[in-house]
Formats: sequence, structure tokens, C-alpha cells
Amino acid sequence: MTRKPWLLDRRQMLRGTGAALALPMLECMSSKDIVPPPRPKRLVVTYMSYGANMPNGKSGITNLNAPHHDWSWWPCRDAGPLTFNQSSAPFAPLKDHVSYLQGLDHLGGQKLGGHSSGDVFATGADMAGAEKTNNTSIDQIAAGVHGHKTRYGSLVLGSEGGTGSYGHSKTLSHRGPGRPIPAMHKPREIFDRMFRPYAGRDLDEVRSELACRRSVLDQVLEQSKGLDKRLGKADQAKLAEYLQSIRDAEKRIERTDRWTHTPMPEVDTDGLNLEVSPKQPQDYIRCMYDLMYLALQTDLTRYATFMTESEDSVSNEVGNYSNYVLGYSGNTHDISHKRPEGISGRWDQWRNQQHAYFLERLRSTKEGAGNMLDHTVVLWGSAHPHQAHNTQNYPIQLAGGNALGFEHGRLHRFVGDRKVPLANLFVSMLEAVDVPVERFADSTGPMTELRKRR
Repeated sequence: MTRKPWLLDRRQMLRGTGAALALPMLECMSSKDIVPPPRPKRLVVTYMSYGANMPNGKSGITNLNAPHHDWSWWPCRDAGPLTFNQSSAPFAPLKDHVSYLQGLDHLGGQKLGGHSSGDVFATGADMAGAEKTNNTSIDQIAAGVHGHKTRYGSLVLGSEGGTGSYGHSKTLSHRGPGRPIPAMHKPREIFDRMFRPYAGRDLDEVRSELACRRSVLDQVLEQSKGLDKRLGKADQAKLAEYLQSIRDAEKRIERTDRWTHTPMPEVDTDGLNLEVSPKQPQDYIRCMYDLMYLALQTDLTRYATFMTESEDSVSNEVGNYSNYVLGYSGNTHDISHKRPEGISGRWDQWRNQQHAYFLERLRSTKEGAGNMLDHTVVLWGSAHPHQAHNTQNYPIQLAGGNALGFEHGRLHRFVGDRKVPLANLFVSMLEAVDVPVERFADSTGPMTELRKRR
């Protein structure tokens, strides 16, 4: 690149008798030819169980002939610019970074029932119909395209851990049909796995162990050649699935080996209590959000999911959150059926406070000319509304991505002639993070209403 004659070096000095003074930063010291590196484009999906309080409308759709309820999960009655009620008040400072979307759902979840439809929140799969097992989730679609650019393809979190079972999922993330990804739920283990993966071991020893494991997998694949010719169709399908899992394991080993040559990032753990438990709901949920924030901030990954509660948390501490937080006498699950006055709205408000905390952390972290939230699109919602449990008209909020082409600050209503699938939003989310897709689940096209007009 030819240097402009008027362009000064920032190290230019003014030299006088026995002294040298640095010039202040001048406009001519920067060149428009220098292009800063692209910012990471991130995607996050978060889930709350048991729907939300929507008392002034059938099946979650607001009754436009009635005053707006001050404790409805929806912030305002009319589509258009956002105003905020009691329940949604935690998001008021983030008005220009959030949108609410009314009338969206997954067709594939409608036959599953309210407390099972959470299984397909991030996939849109038709598990009660054409697809007997879950399909690939939106985060894994993105990770499949760009996940190799970071140490970890994705981060999968859940307050209860593991995968759960059909109709009782404990994770949002799925690699493909019948392949759920176990959610991590213990803060100390999550931190160590993300930021201390070698546990003080010598890296040469780690690489040697990885090479040994890869060798074993190579031998298994070699010995399996020609075996399928002696099997029936059903066994061939099972064998193919098994061999694919081995190939995937081999890829993960190669990836891990490659990243052993890159130093781990330094992280600030001040105020991070890794010993917290779900018996301290606010501290626990915020610690999980903090871990997700740190993973995104250090670019260890760009795609994350977090199931803050599952739809089957009746026999663990997560099911007692409302007891600890509000002093409610019943199980948290009961709120979704009884919608007790004075409790249901406050429960939503508490959950909104925790999610707003995460969004505010992203917004308060400077990144380039903007902040982390500008470069991170965050989906937040549940798979059924109010008491109906009819798996239609999900409570949905989208946040962030202002630098990725999203415009916020409005309530959008997709009902009647404007009805579209939730999967249309997924298409637009993927396009925003440079993952072009023709369709996702039952999508009919991208959702253009939230995209900036160029």
C-alpha cells in the first residue's frame, strides 16, 4: 500500500534541545485504508419453562378491546413502539436492543403438548409426526459452518444438566436426529472445562494421549469396512449411525489437538462464585450467564444455548425456585396451571431480571464502535403461553444484533393474515451470523420485519 504524503506516523516526535515530545493523536495519523478485523458474530438461545403470564388474551394473544394487564409478560397492548409494564420493566433500559414477537410458534411442537414442546424449541422438529427424534438445533447449524474458528464449536448449558428424555428434554442443543448434546450445569465443571481444559497437565502428554485415541478410532473404522454388506437394512442404519459417531469423535480429537497450540485466554473471575448451587437461584442463574458471557467475550465460542429451567423440573431444586425467590408454597410448575394472582407476574418479572442482567453485561462491554450485544443476537422465550398449554403463540423476545442488521424497540404481532412460523425468525438469525440457509424446519422465508432496511 502506497503511503499518503500527509499521513503521519503515530510515533512521530517533536525534537527540541535535549528533549523529544510525542505528538497528540491527530486525524492524519489514521488511514482509512486500514480496515479493522471483523467482529465475531454470535448467536444465543435461552429458554424459560412453563410459559408466561398472559391474563388478558386468549392463548397468549392480547385482547385489543381490554386495557393491558400490568403483569402480563407482553410489555404493551398494541403493536408498535415498546412501552413497559411491571413484568417487563427490567428490559426498559434496553428498549433499543429488544423486540417482542407475538403469534409465533413451531408447527412441529403443537402435537407434543405444553410441557413437551420445549424439546423442539431450538429445532422446530416434528417429533410427534414425521420426525420421531429431534433434529439439528439452530446453534448447531451455525456451529457446523463457523464453529471451527473458535476453540469450542458451541456451549450448551442447562440448570439441570444432561439430555433428559423424549418429551422431557434437559437440553436445547441437538447435533441431528436422535443426537442431543448434554447440557452442563455445574459452574465449577463448566469453568474448568472451558478455561482449564488441560488441568495443569503437560501439553505434550495431552497431545500424545489424543494421538493414541485417534489411532484406536482409525482401527475401528478400518475394521468396519465391508461389514455392512452382511447386515440387514435395519442393522445397516444402526451401524452407519455408530460409525458416524466415531467419525465425529475423531474430528473432535483433531480439533482439540489443533487448539493445544493456542494459549488459553486470561479471564477475570472477580465476583464469580463457582460453588453456588440452585438453592440460591439468582446467584446460580447469574453465574451461569456470567460463564456464557466469559466464553463469548474471550471468543472461546460464538454459539451458546441455556435452558434456565426444563419443562420437567418438578423433582429437583430448580422446581423449587419460586419457593426460594417468592416464598410460593407450591412447586414452580403449579404456577403455569393455577396462575395465582400476585405470584405469576412477579415470577415472570424475576426471570426477566436475570435475563436482562445478561443482556446488560453484553451491552456494557465495548466492542469496536459498539458493544458485544450489537454483535450478538439473543433469543429468549418459552414453548407455550399462559394456562392454555396449547403450544401456540410462544412468548418470544429477540435482543441484540444491532450491528448485524436488526432493528429493535417494537412489539410485532404475527396473527391472522400476518401469521408466519417461528422458524422464519431462525432463518433471519442464521443469515445475520453469516450462515445462509434456504429454510429451517417449517420456515417459509426470512423474517424481514426486524431487519434494517438498506
